[in-house]
Amino acid sequence: MRTPVFTGSCPALVTPFDQNGAINYDAFGKLIDAQIEAGVDAVCVCGTTGESATMSIREHIAAVEFCVKRVNHRVKVIAGAGSNDTSAAVYLSQHAQDSGADALLHVTPYYNKASQTGLIRHYEYIADRVDLPIILYNVPSRTGVSFTAETYRHLSQNPQFNGVKEASGNFSLLAHTRFLCGDDFYIWSGNDDQVVPMMALGAKGVISVASNLIPEVMVKMTKLCLDNDFEAASKLQIKYMDLMDALFLEVNPIPIKAALNLVGMEAGQLRLPLCEMSEKNLETLRSSMARMGLL
Repeated sequence: MRTPVFTGSCPALVTPFDQNGAINYDAFGKLIDAQIEAGVDAVCVCGTTGESATMSIREHIAAVEFCVKRVNHRVKVIAGAGSNDTSAAVYLSQHAQDSGADALLHVTPYYNKASQTGLIRHYEYIADRVDLPIILYNVPSRTGVSFTAETYRHLSQNPQFNGVKEASGNFSLLAHTRFLCGDDFYIWSGNDDQVVPMMALGAKGVISVASNLIPEVMVKMTKLCLDNDFEAASKLQIKYMDLMDALFLEVNPIPIKAALNLVGMEAGQLRLPLCEMSEKNLETLRSSMARMGLL
């Protein structure tokens, strides 16, 4: 049996930038510390929420190194290392391993739209060149390609593939994957608004955008699910649905950075082609945050 990289709640960390567009490491460190103090079970650096797509290779490596050192073994560090260039994914993975990361997160190659055979070869090529456990990442709304349950079954036969962050919203795929892959190919929700139903189907927790803002809530929600108290967890999920919807009024991470800036967390600006929220959506977000007592 594999051991899951983590169970519970893991923030998909934003990457704060300063006024010049460089990584604001002081704010980044404070964000990491705040998440750990709130009781999260792991942190994920340089994922979608961290704007990894607009980071240079050098910045990406530096951000992972900083995160690993700042965390200092207090929780697990999952390093985003995905790319639509397999060789680049290997390069990032090897550097993350050298930095001391505990696991890797690998999104399906975007834009290329690989076949299922291509996906299998891509992931097996990476796995042959690193020793860390790998969490697959399925988010077809961004990448244009989705895993099938049969591909999960094939990859699950390699113990290095620890499981998958599922952000497809496809519950049939989730159930079919659980049926084909058994209990030790682990699944984590990639959608904050689906944590409880996914954990009811066997997911081990969430890699969360909302945790950047409300880490204690996401920790509590996942712990209730792990304790099989789905009634209480459902009430918490429903209570925060309005805020979770507001955090996705525009493409992630635009709203979560706006929210963090509103509470003084210094998330800073976004990198083009992402830009600030519209005034209308920002007001909706602000109102939702106020209703939840965050402002």
